[in-house]
Amino acid sequence: MEAVKKRKFGVLSDGTKVSLYTVTNGNVSFSVTDYGAVLTSVIVPSKKHGNADVVLGPSTLDGVVRCTSWFGAVVGRFANRISGACFNVGGAEYRLAANEGPNCLHSGLPKYCKMMWQADAVETATSVGVRFTRVSPDGEQGFPGNVKFEVLYLLSAHNELTLRYRAETDQETPVNMTNHSYFNLAGAGTILSHTAQITSGAVLEIGEGTIPTGNILAAEGTPFDFAQTHTIGERINAPELQATRGYDHCFVLDNKGKLKKFAVFADPVSGRSMTCATNQPGFQLYTGNFLDGAEGRNGETYGAYAGFCVETQQFPDAPNKPDFPSCILRPGETYDAITMFSFAW
Repeated sequence: MEAVKKRKFGVLSDGTKVSLYTVTNGNVSFSVTDYGAVLTSVIVPSKKHGNADVVLGPSTLDGVVRCTSWFGAVVGRFANRISGACFNVGGAEYRLAANEGPNCLHSGLPKYCKMMWQADAVETATSVGVRFTRVSPDGEQGFPGNVKFEVLYLLSAHNELTLRYRAETDQETPVNMTNHSYFNLAGAGTILSHTAQITSGAVLEIGEGTIPTGNILAAEGTPFDFAQTHTIGERINAPELQATRGYDHCFVLDNKGKLKKFAVFADPVSGRSMTCATNQPGFQLYTGNFLDGAEGRNGETYGAYAGFCVETQQFPDAPNKPDFPSCILRPGETYDAITMFSFAW
């Protein structure tokens, strides 16, 4: 494993200097920036087609600043949707920004991916990477409590990219962190011919505004059934997916808080594959249904289905659904969410 390489990425309009950190194991490499703790690049080789960047997004700081599509973004304090842009905790009601109709998506403003984070190179017994830290003050985005956040990006010699989120709070507060990278294992084109095998046997039913109804639906025999391998595009026009123009659903995982494999995605042309594991109760599969001319690297633009997201997380709208697994972090507890992407070719 090589040491973390730091270089100048650019300067913000207020004069803040921004750095880019790159980690490589000789095969796979990734880059992250202290502006937003954004994952800007993941380079993976292929036996037939050479190296390719398998995540979408702009390649310049200006592009990252302008980005509105969440490419590579750390999302918090609560990823995904909260109905009515409000919730109750500790006997008090808290109101958030209604930025998707009457609901709150990805915590509203300010976005964690538009803030500066403290960055430090780290090395473990098996991995090298970067640690990002910041304190979210009480009332930020409308959430209660001062919360200390830590986000780790680690790369092992076995081509495993691990994302780990930790948090501590001084008040009860919902916490649900994820990364919103869009993957395209071919490095170009759409992901409709990518194959997927997913161990989940159930999805959350969604209603108006893509808000979970509270019901859990069996996946068997539906477009959400990936017990056997299917291409992503095979059933993307099914009636069950018409409202969302594709997959934008939370798959239920039965890992009981332990790090466990839940999916394998692959590009049959390049031979690249990505095995996914997490300790979270669900993951949102989003297939880039509403990408429409989003800015990419080197002047490239992305259309619908240019990438897919694997957003491991607590269940959407969990603060308002008492039957869902609790997303409330309390003083004295430590939030510890882990996601691992293992690449092969």
